[in-house]
Amino acid sequence: MFHLQIAHYIEKEKLFGLNDKILIALSGGADSVALLRVLVYLGYSCEAAHCNFHLRGEESDRDELFVRKLCKEQNIPLHVIQFDTNGYAAERQVSIEMAARELRYNWFEELRKEVNADVVAVAHHRDDSVETLLLNLIRGTGINGLTGIRPKNNHVVRPMLSVSREDILVYLQEMEQDYVTDSTNLQDEYTRNKIRLNILPMMETINPSIKATLFSTASHLSDASLIYNKVIEDGKSRVLSQEGISIEKLLAEPSPRSLLFEILFPLGFNPAQIDDIFLSLDRQSGRKFLSDSWIIVRDRTHLLMNKLDSSSKIEQPEEDKPVIKEERIPYTRDFVIPRDKRIACFDADKISAPLTLRKWQAGDRFVPFGMKGKKNVSDYLTDAKFSILQKEKVYVLCSGETILWLVGERTDNRFRIDENTKNLLILRLEEN
Repeated sequence: MFHLQIAHYIEKEKLFGLNDKILIALSGGADSVALLRVLVYLGYSCEAAHCNFHLRGEESDRDELFVRKLCKEQNIPLHVIQFDTNGYAAERQVSIEMAARELRYNWFEELRKEVNADVVAVAHHRDDSVETLLLNLIRGTGINGLTGIRPKNNHVVRPMLSVSREDILVYLQEMEQDYVTDSTNLQDEYTRNKIRLNILPMMETINPSIKATLFSTASHLSDASLIYNKVIEDGKSRVLSQEGISIEKLLAEPSPRSLLFEILFPLGFNPAQIDDIFLSLDRQSGRKFLSDSWIIVRDRTHLLMNKLDSSSKIEQPEEDKPVIKEERIPYTRDFVIPRDKRIACFDADKISAPLTLRKWQAGDRFVPFGMKGKKNVSDYLTDAKFSILQKEKVYVLCSGETILWLVGERTDNRFRIDENTKNLLILRLEEN
């Protein structure tokens, strides 16, 4: 029976206990209505939560009225919230689907704590899990994307993953329980709907049990992923450091390409980009790769990983510009020059033009302290083993067009303190 199948799955997956309080995500569709009815039948203490996203006009309001009526009939406490989904999506520059998901799950968690519920139960079923597997396969994914929908994710549980949509409709029909239908589910404009309405029916002409077959495959892959993820985590610990990914250590791994994929895919890099990054390991350093929020740079010994600032993908934001405090004092013979790269001391009388602070540029040259000849800043930074990302953060302090200080690193010898110095300029690099 349907009730027993759900009860067995809850026990098998250890989703929650009989004495736990359940907050049910209730849309009014067949799956969520079945979830409510079966959990109430099994004796769980339940409350319901309904989101009105105002995306389907009168249909959205119809769903809310249906849910209110159903909960009143079943004597179930109901919580309803109204969302300006379009406004939220525009403000955060995300898709409508992503906006609805964020709004929904953020509110569920807030409400769960407010009503002291143990879990939030959502009504994903076996067909949803199969569609997710195919969707991820089409978009490109690793082994974790082929495991379907997981039965439990923190406080979110899915008690109906063992049953099909057909099982749900038969159950509701036998109970003479009505429900509402989201008209957008009948349109093939969205990728998931195309899978549901077109691809799966075509696959069923080849294998009438394709949904059960794919669900079983996903379950096997889910078990295998536990072993796989343990090996991946061990590999990450060997190749990752504060600098990024060690190229030498990565290439020494049994499957370097797979390990690289599992490190970079969660950062927003797609499979084609990750292949390009892997191929760059045998090429000259300097190449850069961007996702929406990360930059990867192929340096000499590492793949450098840097999270991008929201206001700029590569350029250093203005608020990170060095802050330098200035002090001018008379020079005395007992003055000791601090051995600190964050403090620079100069003969003030050798400086005539106003001081300016900027990022170093190709072609910049200076005379490093203790040397006589000029040296390219780029060569100095390379000799000092600055990474490409570190180079992008270097500033120079100039007197007119002449570099006075490679900030935080080396002063220019032409402005050094000597036996004729009378006045000092002391510059201190402050913490931002």
